[in-house]
Amino acid sequence: ISLTLLFSSCRNLLARKQNARLDKQNDLGWKLFGKVPLRENAQKDSKKIQKEYEDKTGRPSKPPSPKQNVRKNLDFEPLSTTALILEDRPANLPAKPAEEAQKHRQQYEEMVVQAKKRELKEAQRRKKQLEERCKVEESIGNAVLTWNNEILPNWETMWCSRKVRDLWWQGIPPSVRGKVWSLAIGNELNITHELFDICLARAKEKWRSLSTGGSEVESEDAGFSAADREASLELIKLDISRTFPNLCIFQQGGPYHDMLHSILGAYTCYRPDVGYVQGMSFIAAVLILNLDTADAFIAFSNLLNKPCQMAFFRVDHGLMLTYFAAFEVFFEENLPKLFAHFKKNNLTPDIYLIDWIFTLYSKSLPLDLACRVWDVFCRDGEEFLFRTALGILKLFEDILTKMDFIHMAQFLTRLPEDLPAEELFASIATIQMQSRNKKWAQVLTALQKDSREMEKGSPSLRH
Repeated sequence: ISLTLLFSSCRNLLARKQNARLDKQNDLGWKLFGKVPLRENAQKDSKKIQKEYEDKTGRPSKPPSPKQNVRKNLDFEPLSTTALILEDRPANLPAKPAEEAQKHRQQYEEMVVQAKKRELKEAQRRKKQLEERCKVEESIGNAVLTWNNEILPNWETMWCSRKVRDLWWQGIPPSVRGKVWSLAIGNELNITHELFDICLARAKEKWRSLSTGGSEVESEDAGFSAADREASLELIKLDISRTFPNLCIFQQGGPYHDMLHSILGAYTCYRPDVGYVQGMSFIAAVLILNLDTADAFIAFSNLLNKPCQMAFFRVDHGLMLTYFAAFEVFFEENLPKLFAHFKKNNLTPDIYLIDWIFTLYSKSLPLDLACRVWDVFCRDGEEFLFRTALGILKLFEDILTKMDFIHMAQFLTRLPEDLPAEELFASIATIQMQSRNKKWAQVLTALQKDSREMEKGSPSLRH
């Protein structure tokens, strides 16, 4: 009997210890949520608290409502502004004074009003955005019909009309952009799809030859060593990986990687005297996004054959300086205050213009905005590249006039990524490409003539 009693007492002691340990663990778990479960004596404690409150204030607290009695048995209570402000306090706490309850109700009602105002404002903003988007989509749809049904079938007679020029300025719809660019750029070089295939085949043969260590030099490439071609090949490979990296479509494994590689490789075979120059990949990439491969190559080759692009890509220093000088004539004419500030800080056009011209703004501006610049560039030619530069300078004139050389150079070589298209084109529209009754082409021709005369000048002039 004694053994039985001893065993029973030990078992009871172990059970009590285990229950105490579980209670302690549960308390810790509850405390993580900022609450402790009600104990058996919770009702007794609440009564004591109520009595103390009544003795202190001299007024009885409100009897617990049925809702409060239900809440007492809940493990969790909802934590929200509504619960805190509108709901009665638990039975184990003093009731809210009437003034405090009224104040909380007013605060809650004010919060609801403000929330409704915000919701209404947000709904109006979304509605306005939707309406604007619908207008843009409708405008683009109408423009597509106009381009496809009226302009493109009658290109030769309509492209230079006032109506088409106005429509052009607003931006060419993406679905017809490639066709318009091809027609506007033209094909003075008479490149065919067959010629592209031949150049591409030669490029692939050279890649194979270089990869296997071959040193064959074709007769057409006389004067251009295998080392030069290999350098161009490596530069193409490196530049492709840095072309619109955020899009992830031109890098290795991307859907347009091989297409871009093919166009750049074929061009180095088509124009070995020019080869590949850093920046070409951005121009080719923009064309690829709007044209088939062969048509993109044709447009690319003809585009680089334009006087301005050829001067820059062949690094013709004399002609590049002439372009810079012509740009400064119109810079001083349109923005005299900023021009003087640049002169004072010795900020010359080559510091920011070279990158803009080399990539036709495709690297410097957001892609959709760069395409709009290309739209008008295809219409107006090289003049629009320099007019765009002046438009950018005018748009940021107030900011630039407060900067020193370093900050101006940094700002112009890394323009804001959220540059608004309408604001930029509004700024470009104010730029007048006319100086002393001379247009861009006339000023450029006069400067080229002066440059040639200086080169051919007498010894006294040269000194």
